[in-house]
Amino acid sequence: MRYKVAEKFVSINGEGPRAGELAVFLRFCGCNLDCGYCDTRWANTADAEYELASEEELVAYVKSTGVKNVTLTGGEPLLQAGIARLIKLLGESGAEVEIETNGSVPLKDIVALSPRPAVTADYKLPSSGMEKHMITENFSYLTQRDAVKFVVGDKRDLARAEEIINEYGLTDGCRVYFSPVFGKIRPEEIAKFMKERKLNGVRLQLQLHKIIWKPDMRGV
Repeated sequence: MRYKVAEKFVSINGEGPRAGELAVFLRFCGCNLDCGYCDTRWANTADAEYELASEEELVAYVKSTGVKNVTLTGGEPLLQAGIARLIKLLGESGAEVEIETNGSVPLKDIVALSPRPAVTADYKLPSSGMEKHMITENFSYLTQRDAVKFVVGDKRDLARAEEIINEYGLTDGCRVYFSPVFGKIRPEEIAKFMKERKLNGVRLQLQLHKIIWKPDMRGV
């Protein structure tokens, strides 16, 4: 099996449970959603540049870096045909695999893999324009090693995120993050909302890679 890889690189993890840790990033082409704030649209277009790489080549690349954490991202990595085999082979090689998924792809078979990967699943809020595609059944498969990330663009998003957290008891089952759309909402507004609503178990998280480097820089 060969995969469409838009880029691969080593950097710190900018968000999620492993934020601040070194990770190998494998970014795959293509996405089934079109969020209004998407910052990787360049990897999702029909004419996006990519390399075709086999699972053996990708596992060898990861090993060559000497970095244990591996983040599969996109686009939407779970749309890649045969991705479950790559996840399994990476895990068997000793890598700690994390999948960044957009919340619109079923997770049941992915979390049944052994070794089991960690999952950071988005829940797309109203400002994304993509909420209708969310699969809430995925919440039932998440554990405390996994996370749900709410990318927040405005106050309406915050209110909707609170509704989803309460309806599905997310803070009891997994980690929960609020992440501001870069340049759209001030982090202090989110912090104020969290205090007012007493959102225990929710973490405000900024995208470290956009603070350390230029917000639109690739390969970081």
